[in-house]
Amino acid sequence: MNFNVRRLAADAGTFLSRAVQFTEEKFGQAEKTELDAHLETLLSRAESTKHWTEKIMKQTEVLLQPNPNVRVEEFLYEMLDKKVPMRANNHELLGECMIDSGHEFGPGTAYGNALIKCGETEKLLGSAEKELIQSSAINFLTPFRNFIEGDFKTILKERKLLQNKRLNLDAAKNRLKKARVADARSAELNSSPPLGEEYVAHFSYMLSFLHVRWLKAETELRIAQSEFDRQAEITRLLLEGISSTHAHHLRCLNDFVDAQAAYYAQCYQYMVNLQKQLGSFPSTFSNNNQQAGSSSASISVPTAQPAASLPAPPPSQTSPALNELRSTSGTRKARVLYDYDAASSSELSLLADEVITVSSVPGMDTDWLMGQRGNQKGKVPFTYLELLN
Repeated sequence: MNFNVRRLAADAGTFLSRAVQFTEEKFGQAEKTELDAHLETLLSRAESTKHWTEKIMKQTEVLLQPNPNVRVEEFLYEMLDKKVPMRANNHELLGECMIDSGHEFGPGTAYGNALIKCGETEKLLGSAEKELIQSSAINFLTPFRNFIEGDFKTILKERKLLQNKRLNLDAAKNRLKKARVADARSAELNSSPPLGEEYVAHFSYMLSFLHVRWLKAETELRIAQSEFDRQAEITRLLLEGISSTHAHHLRCLNDFVDAQAAYYAQCYQYMVNLQKQLGSFPSTFSNNNQQAGSSSASISVPTAQPAASLPAPPPSQTSPALNELRSTSGTRKARVLYDYDAASSSELSLLADEVITVSSVPGMDTDWLMGQRGNQKGKVPFTYLELLN
């Protein structure tokens, strides 16, 4: 084992001089070399980038996985470099529960069939959520984490080296300042040396020693200044790379937004399809007891149906009131029987049990009336309405 005592002593001396310089700066007993304004600005920008990157990353993880226990478990698996076990998310668990209950009630019943369809859609939502989490982790969280654990750690390392070089520079400046004061004092004494031949010889040796020490301090200062300037340039180049980091994070942010947009669009499509499937059920149906032969009250499902297959008009609309409305240009109040989603901009969406104003327009299809709710106006299917007296 090689043990360099001289190198160890030099390192200890350097560390001690830094400690003395740092302590004197804290107590205001030593001057401190200030960094230039541009470098200070870059350092502040890097710290701000690190701070907000960590916060955004943390909140994104909370958004993607609200359960803190699961986040801790995933972190431990990551630290142990093990694969996280696959688990069903909340949508998938709800979907499985609905499917099991639907099979229990019977797939042939309307309620059981609806539960199965809802369960299958919930499982699709769960799969879409997993895809969002995976995409966000790869394209958004990983680049942010790489910056914190990679680039910023390099910046911290170089900044620490810059701090040490600055302390070395200021310590060298203080040594040179003290050497100059001692050299000036020795020059004054040299002009009028004390009497005594032996004393004069020793005094001359001391003056020569102080002069050599002053020259050595100047050399150390030049070296320290050169090392400080070189380290400042290296640190500056690294800090200017923060602009590239921001550009990269912007691309990652766009990827994250695209992933969210695709996720919500996919979920919306799943729910629209589910609504259409549920809307295809008959408005009245019988349950298991009726199939077994015992009578039971029918259940009405007021769900929106496509305009192509409108429900049969209620008996009240075959009255002369409807004929009167069509034969005149007047208006009538009508109560909405079912929810209805407008299929185009010319139609008006409806909510069950609301009251709107309707009128008949010449040339309009006989299955439609013109509805108005406040400033909103559009065609409405008259089979969804009950004319009021």
